[in-house]
Amino acid sequence: MKQFVIAALLSLITSIGVYAQCSDADRKKLEEFDKAWGDAAVRGDRAALANIYADDFVNVSATGTQTKAQVIDAQVKQAEADRANPQPADKVGHDHYVITCTPLTATITHRNVITSTRDGKQSTEYSRSIHFLEKRGGHWQAVSSTAHALTDAGVLAYMEQEWNDADIKHDAAWFEHNYAEDLTDISSRTGAISTKSEDLQDMKAPKAVMEWAELSGIHVRVEGNAGVVTGINHVKGHDDKGTAFDRTVSFTDTFVKRDGRWQVWATQGTEVKK
Repeated sequence: MKQFVIAALLSLITSIGVYAQCSDADRKKLEEFDKAWGDAAVRGDRAALANIYADDFVNVSATGTQTKAQVIDAQVKQAEADRANPQPADKVGHDHYVITCTPLTATITHRNVITSTRDGKQSTEYSRSIHFLEKRGGHWQAVSSTAHALTDAGVLAYMEQEWNDADIKHDAAWFEHNYAEDLTDISSRTGAISTKSEDLQDMKAPKAVMEWAELSGIHVRVEGNAGVVTGINHVKGHDDKGTAFDRTVSFTDTFVKRDGRWQVWATQGTEVKK
């Protein structure tokens, strides 16, 4: 009997290990599923939404729960209202996907960024969605979903990830938009102090290329219109001579909220010697 129980447990552990695997191709398909879901909701495509939502789907929000029929009716009604009374088009983006899956279940989380222009003024809203899916009848269906607005701390945590992404992509536009005009930058390598304009000038002929980066130990504090983020940034790449580098930097980033959005006000890093 004991041998049977041990064998059963080993079989269960093995199967969990197998089903815990989720390939990049699987995650890509699930991300495409999520974006098609969003497009169907914007169009108010009742037939597509009926296939996306499982019959026992439940949407959970701060105001209560909704069934499949209630959610679809609300999305179709909103799409019809938007067509009848068009407003300046909102720019809606979904990014920073985190997807885990087995052959039959999946969890998708992502950030939502909605940029609106009203009366000549631009505003941006941030939220985070969490979806639970099951594969039924050979295709994915949503069985539960929830979302919440991001706090200022959440927005700043995402900005740190965006910062790394912009460095890797050499996206000077990100720095132009998100660096405050009176930015102060203290180099983790030399201790030199530079301004926004000096940093942007350096980006035109980068002395080093960052190819990979990973954040850890992120801690965010917000007080009014000021925010401070501390953490560790592990980066890899190569310098202007082609020599590879692998650095770990402890950093303190200070943000200020101006014109309704957070901007990098000061940044300082200290390289952690190995």
